[in-house]
Amino acid sequence: MITGQLRTSIDKLWEDFWTGGITNPLTVIEQISFLMFARLLDITETANERAYQRTKRPYKRIFGPDQQHLRWHNFKEQKADAMLKIVREGVFEHFRSMAGSSTVGDYMADAQFMIQSPRLLVSAVNAIDALPLTAGDIKGDLYEYLLGKLTTAGINGQFRTPRHIIRFMVELVEPQPTETVGDPACGTAGFLVGAMEYLLEKHTSKQGVIVHEDGSRTYTGDLLKPYWKHIQADMFHGFDFDATMLRIASMNLLLHGVDSPDIHYQDTLNRSFPEKYPKQANDGFHVILANPPFKGSLAEEDVHPSLTGVVRTKKTELLFVVLILQMLKTGGRSATIVPDGVLFGSSKAHKALRQTLVEKNQLEAVISLPSGVFKPYASVSTAILVFVKGGKTEHVFFYGVDADGFSLDDKRLPAGETKNKSLGPSEGNDLYDALERWRKRGPRKDTDRRAKAFMVPAREILEKDFDLSINRYKEVTQSSVQHDDPGEIITKLEALEAEIAADLRNLRDMLG
Repeated sequence: MITGQLRTSIDKLWEDFWTGGITNPLTVIEQISFLMFARLLDITETANERAYQRTKRPYKRIFGPDQQHLRWHNFKEQKADAMLKIVREGVFEHFRSMAGSSTVGDYMADAQFMIQSPRLLVSAVNAIDALPLTAGDIKGDLYEYLLGKLTTAGINGQFRTPRHIIRFMVELVEPQPTETVGDPACGTAGFLVGAMEYLLEKHTSKQGVIVHEDGSRTYTGDLLKPYWKHIQADMFHGFDFDATMLRIASMNLLLHGVDSPDIHYQDTLNRSFPEKYPKQANDGFHVILANPPFKGSLAEEDVHPSLTGVVRTKKTELLFVVLILQMLKTGGRSATIVPDGVLFGSSKAHKALRQTLVEKNQLEAVISLPSGVFKPYASVSTAILVFVKGGKTEHVFFYGVDADGFSLDDKRLPAGETKNKSLGPSEGNDLYDALERWRKRGPRKDTDRRAKAFMVPAREILEKDFDLSINRYKEVTQSSVQHDDPGEIITKLEALEAEIAADLRNLRDMLG
């Protein structure tokens, strides 16, 4: 996480945008992303020039001889009015001309420069010029901090998944460096970034760990060298139908070390998806991590018939689970967040989906989350479904998360700030326990239905109409309550009443 002066600088930049008339958090992040992209292009060009001087190896120029004034280190020296004109008319036109040459460039084609104030542009350029964009250990955290300022829910049930929930889900499916990872509704690419961070941490030697003065660690991923080409260009795939989100997603991945992620503008529920992207739409991925939109319904004629053939519905939360099953390779696995209604809904479509998960695939886990996990975006109760495409379910692991390490109100403060500073890593946070029990699970061992974690055989789920709500299977122990004898209660009340009367008499005597 970022602290100190760097955090103060970001907060000041955010405040400058606000006072400059740009108050939509998504727009602020988008505009900052554009300027960060402009600086990164110049940094890349400078590095290429220096490499050429040493090796004389040819490279593809980003800026032509007549475009040198568009480079960050040149236009940042201009006066305010001249800088605004160069960025608005030159730099952004250059962005649009890059479409097809990079993932980020593809989403600059319709980019709009919203900064109208020369003073705001100068302030933003100065602030971004001071950011450590070349420090791989900081720039990812920097962008996460920016994304954390998205405090309002989007339309169609979109909202950002907390970083610690993403990490928990990544740990559940354990992506490997030889695999492909997808998200059919990627938003800002939090799950893809989470998978990348996991790979770096799990595939760094002891010598490859850099420990900083503040105790934080950077995982260099030095053991990933044989897989680096695959990771950079072929591993990560995301789709969304919000162009702003895609621009931010591409920048997010770029700042986390993924130079060429496969990010596309596409409604993956639409019938055009398998036609445009046949390899990704069917049997395309080893791992899918997703928190797809919950709200809204779609016109049936817009949805691909392969989805409605499994569940005849317009509800997006059901269609996305079917879509994910189609997108996975046989044996591929997914951790997907769904609203609680998916677990127990009584419609034919709800039951058909659950039956498909249990009887035609391997439903491995239902992990219920507390309702405050997604505040302040939404208070909806949710669960994480963990499943494998193909096979047949034998037992399902159930776990009820009561606390995730943060307060469950709109403030979402860390547990240590709401209780005491000495809380250990697992106190006030069930996710540690859930992960440990998941890894050690076993149908013969996890039989106590009164525990937080237990396993249920598939035949019992079938008998209960494929209901997947944890309360349907959990046993609640009712402790006996000892009551005082009514006569003793009356005697205590009379004694208390006499004591009060005596106090009142003493008070009256004192008043004369």
